[in-house]
Amino acid sequence: MDNSLPTQPWQLTAVQAAGAVRERTLSATELVRSCLDRIAAVNPTVNALADLRPDEALAAAREADRRTAAGEELGPLHGVPTSTKINTDQRGHASSHGVTALAGTPAAEDAACVAALRGAGAVLLGRSNAPAFSYRWFSTNDLHGRTLNPWAPDRTPGGSSGGAAAGLAAGMTPLAQGNDIGGSIRYPAACCGVVGIRPTVGRVSNWTAPAYVDTPAGRQQLVMPMTVQSCAVEGPLARTVADARLALHVMSAPDLRDPVGVPALPDRPRPDGPPVVTVVRSIGTVPNHPAVERAIDEAVRKLAEAGHRIEEVDGLPLLAEAARIWSLLIYEDFRPSMPMVEQIGDEGVRTSLKLSFAAAAEVWGAAPSLATYIHGWSRRAALITELQQLLGRERLLLTPVSAEPPFEQDADLASPERAAELVAAQWPMAAVPILGFPAATVPAALVDGLPMSVQLIGGRFEEDLVLDAAQAIEDRTPRLVPAL
Repeated sequence: MDNSLPTQPWQLTAVQAAGAVRERTLSATELVRSCLDRIAAVNPTVNALADLRPDEALAAAREADRRTAAGEELGPLHGVPTSTKINTDQRGHASSHGVTALAGTPAAEDAACVAALRGAGAVLLGRSNAPAFSYRWFSTNDLHGRTLNPWAPDRTPGGSSGGAAAGLAAGMTPLAQGNDIGGSIRYPAACCGVVGIRPTVGRVSNWTAPAYVDTPAGRQQLVMPMTVQSCAVEGPLARTVADARLALHVMSAPDLRDPVGVPALPDRPRPDGPPVVTVVRSIGTVPNHPAVERAIDEAVRKLAEAGHRIEEVDGLPLLAEAARIWSLLIYEDFRPSMPMVEQIGDEGVRTSLKLSFAAAAEVWGAAPSLATYIHGWSRRAALITELQQLLGRERLLLTPVSAEPPFEQDADLASPERAAELVAAQWPMAAVPILGFPAATVPAALVDGLPMSVQLIGGRFEEDLVLDAAQAIEDRTPRLVPAL
């Protein structure tokens, strides 16, 4: 439910913008100039985008207008301004990861997901900020500074795609590219009141050219751990569900350079009726904040109005186990990179990782054995099968995004106790990636001045069913726009 009409081009949704450019009621150049003006007005405060190159973006917009005028075939995102994340390769721009030592080498080619956006006609407009190495639920680093939440500067915009989400909420671009291995698309989208979808592993190519870094110990390749290959995904963030659906369609280009890429997407005809929605409010480890319960209640009411049958369950053990396994596999895969982080990472990421390792050690011990690690991968496979059998095409899960509202800035650095609380609160963000299922976060309510969202989880390659349910919630929720 959108109660406002756009008065400036930057306020258009991606679907609206693409249609206006295609129909020649708005030029791509006018659209990009409007977004650049908006960025000039709000980015100095929010600090969502870095490495802005207006001349480059305007040149791309003029080329888009030339193609429109010439009657050439136009892509579905023709002329639509889109941000890309600082940890993702974009030709001619450094993939800095928020680290000074990585900021000097421009990428020679686009990552596959960026190439897909560019090929669909998107105008790449700015690089979105993230924490160093993208390993925090906050978006601050020594290279590009701190990104603020447009709703409340004392709260995190989320991480790691916090700049992407904050830029969307503040009106800088209609679309943003992000990636997710522990909530890095879904959590920032929720914190900033926009939509984020994490696709099924393999649907959107995760391929990028090998990267190297010069360290005091010599030149080292940035390795891709097994969890990154098997659990990390690229995906879109957007202001609306329809925009997220369009961007996901564009990015879903099978690519066998990706170690887990699928050769072709399965044909998924829609089922006869809306899926059953099973509500999992908690896994019994941490209570939900009242604002979180309010968002779940609102989402349940709206989905019921849309015709979904609702079932409430008292926890779901497989999600609890998946969240625990995430803290084993992710951190053990990252452990060999810690010397490099100590050498070139900023103090924030070093401290955050130290405290996160300590929280994981409370579950798995300070030095999990190889047998424990191998058993974690084995249990992961069993849980994937179990969840797919539960969901099929007839069921979705509805969960919180987190047990807490958006965290206070730098909460992960406050103390070992607070860091452990964050890890516990983020069980919905951790359980999904380790299993590789699609999930979306969508705003459901505004509580105490902050957007509050819910997470929807579907069976593998059932993104359309997840987005259909998200659309039902969005249709019954006033559009949430921060006052900037």
